[in-house]
Parts: sequence; C-alpha cells; structure tokens
Amino acid sequence: MKLKIAVLPGDGIGPEIIEQAVKVVDAVCERYHHDPAYETALVGACAIDATGNPYPDETHALCMESDAVLFGAIGSPEYDHNPAATVRPEQGLLAMRKKLGLYANIRPVTTFSSLVHKSPLRADLVEGVDLMCIRELTGGLYFGRPQGRSEDGAVAYDTCVYSREEIERIVRLAYGYAMKRRKKLTVVDKANILATSRLWREVAQAIAKDFPEVETEYMFVDNAAMRLVQWPGSFDVMVTENMFGDILTDEASVITGSLGMLPSASVGLHTSVFEPIHGSYPQAAGKNIANPLATVLSAALMFEYAFDLREEGRVIRDAVAASMDAGIVTEDIAARGAESYGTSEVGNWLARRVLNA
Repeated sequence: MKLKIAVLPGDGIGPEIIEQAVKVVDAVCERYHHDPAYETALVGACAIDATGNPYPDETHALCMESDAVLFGAIGSPEYDHNPAATVRPEQGLLAMRKKLGLYANIRPVTTFSSLVHKSPLRADLVEGVDLMCIRELTGGLYFGRPQGRSEDGAVAYDTCVYSREEIERIVRLAYGYAMKRRKKLTVVDKANILATSRLWREVAQAIAKDFPEVETEYMFVDNAAMRLVQWPGSFDVMVTENMFGDILTDEASVITGSLGMLPSASVGLHTSVFEPIHGSYPQAAGKNIANPLATVLSAALMFEYAFDLREEGRVIRDAVAASMDAGIVTEDIAARGAESYGTSEVGNWLARRVLNA
C-alpha cells in the first residue's frame, strides 16, 4: 500500500521526536510491505524565520496532496516573550486547522501500569482509565468575530459563535466513536448560561435519537472538570466545544502521569493531522532527552484512522508498552534510580521491536 505522508517537524523538539516516529513508521512499512512516501515542509517559528508566514502556501499545498500529516510541535521563546511580534508560530496551527478543515481533535487518554505512580491521582482512580476526548476545532471563541479591544485598551471582547452544522458534524463523529467503544457518550456544555451551549444540547439531543444503543449523558463543563479527577473511569467518549475541550483535554492528560505519552488526531475535510499533545519544549531541543512516545503513538493513530490499518497501529502500541515494561524510556518517565535512554535510543529500540516482535 502506498502511504503519502506530509512530515511537519516544526520547532523545538519537533524534529527529534518526528525522526523517531518516522523510524517506527518505516519499520511497520517494512514488516507489512507498505510503501511510505514522505515530503517535509516548514510550519511554526522556523517557517516565520524562512518565509515570514507560520503556515506557508507551499506547506498547505503539500498537506492537501497528502493522505496524512505527521506533525511535531510549534512554538519558540523568541516569539513568546516578544509582545511586539505581529506574527506568532501558533497562528500557523490555527491557519492549518482552518484551511484543512480540521474540525475534530481526538485525544485518547489511557493509563500505563508502569506510570500509575506518576499520576497525581490515587492508583485506584487511574488504573484502567480508557477514555476519548473529542474537541471541536474550528468554531467558538478562538475563531469568533467580532474580536478586539476598545480604543483606550481598557475593554476587550471575544465572540463565541457556533452553527448547527458545525455541532451536528462533530456530535455525529463522536457517536461513531462511541459505537465502536463502550457505547457511552458525554456531551459537555454550559447550557445553563451560554446560548451556544443551549444550541449544542439541542442538536445533540436530536441526534441522540439516531443512536439508541448509546447511553448519552449531558454534563456542565464545571461538573465534567470535577468528574475527571474524582472518577475518570466513568467516561468513555466525551465531546465538547473548542475552548472547553482545550482545557478539559489538558486536564485529562495529567491523569496518565506524563504529557509525553499522549497522542492526538485532528480529523479534517481534506486530510487528517497526527501529533503529540505536548508543546515544543525548546529547553530540551537538541539534547536528545525528549520523550518521543506520544509522537510514536500518534503514528499508530495515523495507521488506524488515516489508512484503516488496525494491525499496524496495534503493533506500534504493543512496542511502546514493551519499551515501558523494559525500562527503555527517556528520563522524564524513568523509574527513580533506573537508567534512562536518549530520544534516538528509544526510537531505535521501538523500530527494532516492531520488526522483530
């Protein structure tokens, strides 16, 4: 099978972790006789430095022509601490989401037995957690207009906007995932306060009638935030709007004990993007200490959801679990007093495991 993959390493540790994911993808393709074709492009701060645009037209054209996009991370202190900067790396991510029609961010949150001790929650609360957060990406406060400040700078305003079509699209996607899992869906909103949330609930309640097999619950966002730390195992699939999803998925990520372990997929109208949820971690760039596992697990999602190659995705996840059991991990998740390994060493071990398992 021919796999046309756009590779966008981005900034900071992005190039290092993407390199390890590509090693694993190559190993999977060798084992299962697939033919990967990679093309690399700029995005983020490195794209601004080279072209003045955080998401250049050439990068967009490549993504549009590809079956899937494997994406690292964006962000740079050079722009974070410069209030005078008119263009920022993060604008490249927003532009990519908008232009590719990336309307749903999917974040599976699963715990690993070897990492339970690193979770801030009690072991009995996090063991066996397996939930999926689905966040709407193209609407809400992050894209609503009008947006701005008063002439004297004393007042600022943002507008939260959602259409029935945007809500229906992602809620139906969430039901599709719930049908493949434990048949439970939690719709998160703030319908007691916000007009957009009342529309979300109205649309979700109408769609629920088409999925009688799925247990549907409706939960205010503040209650959902509490439930995530009180009883995370009670969730199966959660769907919500852009800003609520941004906050809740970061909260959920802490359950696992490490941000470096969580992959994500952004489903689009034209193609889909697969990336770790963590940032560019510029302090670690070039030091061969960054944890590549979330990026490698994102590659597993790519095989499963972009190419419908379930076995290939499973083999990658099995290799990651084996590396953790064997202690072949970077310093951030190594057991106290145990040896840790460099980013490239972990990638090499995973690639060999995939080939020889």
